[in-house]
Amino acid sequence: MTTIELRRLLLDDLADIEEIERRSYPTPWSRSMFAGELAKPTSICLGAFEAEGENGALVGYLIVSRYVDAWHVMNVAVDPEHRGRGVATMLLERLFDLTADDARRGYTLEVRVTNVKAIDLYDRLGFRSHGLRRGYYTDNREDALIMWKDPVARD
Repeated sequence: MTTIELRRLLLDDLADIEEIERRSYPTPWSRSMFAGELAKPTSICLGAFEAEGENGALVGYLIVSRYVDAWHVMNVAVDPEHRGRGVATMLLERLFDLTADDARRGYTLEVRVTNVKAIDLYDRLGFRSHGLRRGYYTDNREDALIMWKDPVARD
């Protein structure tokens, strides 16, 4: 297995982010949407990079926005060739590490009701279902499952 390093995403990573996004979602985010999140001081934008070589390739990313009562997981994607190797789990666990001192905010996300693999991942990481957003996805009007996780407490 490839060794993965996690680091904050930079504007220089936008082309690689867009490539993974297009390969992952039927209605991908635009470059300006990613650039906006990367520029916000209240966002956490992490990339998973192959550790081999001078310029390790981006294989996955996580975009999270801070709100009053929650960290909203806005976008998680892993390059299709690297799925099933724990990259998304690593990214989310790093998020929990970075935000563990924030006892006021839990975590929330929306996920397609048909995305069983993602729902299983979120369940394993402590997210629980808290309702539906009917017709949430614009490409096919699919419902989104709303999931929440309580704040992570430091030991």
